[in-house]
Amino acid sequence: MLVCEPLIKNANKAAWMSNTNQIAVGIDLGTTFSAVAYLDASRRPCMIVNSEGDRVTPSVVLFDESSVIVGKEAVKAAAMEPDRIADYVKRDIGSPHFSRPILGEQVPPEVIQSLILEKLKNDTEKTLGPIKDVVVTVPAFFNEPRRKATQDAGRLAGLNVLDVINEPTAAAIAYGYQQGFLDDAGAARKMERVLVYDLGGGTFDVTLMEIDGKNYNTVATAGDVYLGGLDWDRRLVDFIAEKYQEKYRGLDPRQNPSGMQKLLREAEDAKRTLTARDQATISFEHAGEGIRVTITREEFESLTADLVERTLFTMRKVLKDAGVGWGDVTRLLLVGGSSRMPMIRRAVEQASGLNSVHSASEDEAVAQGAAIYAGLLLAVRDGEPPSMQIKNVNSHSLGVLAQDPETRRPRNSVIITQNTVLPVTKGKRFRTSKSAQKNIAVKVIEGGDSSGNNATPIGQCLIDNLPDDLPAGTTVEVIFQYAANGRLKVRARVPLIDREVAMTIKRDSGLTEATFRQWHERLSNTAGPLGFQNQTNRGPNGETS
Repeated sequence: MLVCEPLIKNANKAAWMSNTNQIAVGIDLGTTFSAVAYLDASRRPCMIVNSEGDRVTPSVVLFDESSVIVGKEAVKAAAMEPDRIADYVKRDIGSPHFSRPILGEQVPPEVIQSLILEKLKNDTEKTLGPIKDVVVTVPAFFNEPRRKATQDAGRLAGLNVLDVINEPTAAAIAYGYQQGFLDDAGAARKMERVLVYDLGGGTFDVTLMEIDGKNYNTVATAGDVYLGGLDWDRRLVDFIAEKYQEKYRGLDPRQNPSGMQKLLREAEDAKRTLTARDQATISFEHAGEGIRVTITREEFESLTADLVERTLFTMRKVLKDAGVGWGDVTRLLLVGGSSRMPMIRRAVEQASGLNSVHSASEDEAVAQGAAIYAGLLLAVRDGEPPSMQIKNVNSHSLGVLAQDPETRRPRNSVIITQNTVLPVTKGKRFRTSKSAQKNIAVKVIEGGDSSGNNATPIGQCLIDNLPDDLPAGTTVEVIFQYAANGRLKVRARVPLIDREVAMTIKRDSGLTEATFRQWHERLSNTAGPLGFQNQTNRGPNGETS
């Protein structure tokens, strides 16, 4: 565990600040828990303790009668007022709405995430004073709409998101500092090839990184944004509910929102017990009836064996994509609170033949790495040479939804393949399908199969007002410029008539700029979101700050 300098009232002395008096702050915006780290005066990452005295904050929001409450108090209220609770919001980020209405209203996930970020911001400012610039972490497998939605959440919370960094990359940076295979300048003492297995509360990533000197290079990444500790919890929920049904003639507590919240909390507690012990006893009450059941660690592992196998499949995919074997991996790093489960460590070590290592704290490493990266960005902004170079890859392919000339069916014409090192510029030539086209729409998609199924539309370029005599088969050149920060610029050109359009892709899903402004106004007024007073910093006894 890192030892930080004692905080004193003068934040300038307590934390490292850039030449523009900006403190380096990193935020791990997690599915189940969130955390904040900053760089102290010696540029070491340290954790923020929230207003409840904890180093992590539950990513849960309660829309109360007269306030919005974030964190531990919201968790306590979940079973009693499930219709007022928003949890596991990260799984919906990038979608138009949260998975269920809040008090009858459809709320964008960015808005709910912004309330969590506001709570984190307020708690941080109690320690450091005003903050503005931050780095926020995202799963490596997040697509572009999810990344942009995360940045929108930061903007709604009054933060300037300098960049988003992939969680495994952040964890590897923090681990390197903690374990000493980096020197004081942040350079690796020898070339390290680190496989990061990141199993969080709601998402899962595997990333292979090469750390050579001061260069942090992502080689390959894969993941599942719908796999995490929550899925292990749900297996326990089913186990408890089925035992309850056996005793009480088919009554299913999962069909009741309050009953489901109680089941989830009991399941989470049992999962933690089974991490430390060989068995757990669960007491559950619903509709005036109760049961007491015992489950062993062996039974739990049997219930969730397929989930573990899904993670191992992803590990194998990453190695295959990178073109390496386990013998080429020098370190195996487990990150994320769910990686504490004994079944995970055992399975990963058996599959790899390596001894796994944990960061000093699975819940804190990602935030600490983000703070280190924030310090790098602020220093570079101040004109200092970068202390390290970080290169990522694109986690999904990028292409154009075109038409197959033979079948006339849609075809995903990939321009930038998955796991291409960023930044990169690549292009392709296409041809118009018919004569006298009035316009040419270049539809940009991310991921998907060869036909474009399951792809994410992320925008389009439109070349219009074309001449009436434009022949069929006219060449159209499409160039993608994908920056290191994930920004995609698209240029489409028709050489025959010297016509060109260029644009930075605007995401099709999530908040439009007009909707963003509307929610910004609602969040900024005294009534707060949904017409309630915003009390995201409400204390454990109901007091406000």
